[in-house]
Amino acid sequence: MDKPSDRTLVIIPTFNELENLPLIVGRVRKAAPDVDILIVDDNSPDGTGEKADALASEDEHIHVLHREGKGGLCGAYVAGFRWGLERAYGVLCEMDADGSHAPEQLHLLLDEIDQGADVVIGSRYIDGGKVVNWPKNRWVLSRGGNLYISLALGTGLTDMTAGYRAYRRNFLKEIDLTELSNAGYIFQVDLAWRAVSGNYDVREVPITFTEREIGESKLDGSFVKDSLGVVTQWGLKHRGAQVKDLSVEMGKLIRYEANKFRRKHNL
Repeated sequence: MDKPSDRTLVIIPTFNELENLPLIVGRVRKAAPDVDILIVDDNSPDGTGEKADALASEDEHIHVLHREGKGGLCGAYVAGFRWGLERAYGVLCEMDADGSHAPEQLHLLLDEIDQGADVVIGSRYIDGGKVVNWPKNRWVLSRGGNLYISLALGTGLTDMTAGYRAYRRNFLKEIDLTELSNAGYIFQVDLAWRAVSGNYDVREVPITFTEREIGESKLDGSFVKDSLGVVTQWGLKHRGAQVKDLSVEMGKLIRYEANKFRRKHNL
């Protein structure tokens, strides 16, 4: 009997990931040899796009989508989703190029899809999930931010900002991808929130998130500044006054950790 995961596309956005790209592609091909890979490159000046083309020329499971300019992570994934939907993939996955998402754990997400889930999130914060090589202040901001998001929206999910995900094609076809918020990393929350509020089957599986070893992280303060601000607006509409009190306390925690980080690094 055919399974949804029999036609799986792993979307890997890239910008200046020349060293990381062949490593992550090789790991995906070894861990999940039946899935296809779509590299979405935002005109990387370091030659990542050319490397992607070279990899694709040697392997029919690898495809490349070139975009002009640095259009952002949300735009890259939306372009990848559309590319995959047009080609009738049953499952479309998000995966970082820097190795932080272990391809060896992809089967955990796909197994849940095959068992009926519409959206599966690889979570750092449920039992069995963990983060490797993160500084304490970043863990506090991420964990605290996700706790705030879950409470504000009432989703019961532990990691709504996570970027390791699998989507059943019907979910992505039924939502309006043009409406996704792209402030910071809020589009990940937006997708999860649409799934939960639309009564789709959303599940989390534990994953190990490992901080990149090669290159610089593209995560910045926009998560705090933009993402939590938008979530607060959503939460106020959804849960009312209780979110106001929660927002005040979370704001204190975020400011404390941010100031501590700036002092430590003389910023």
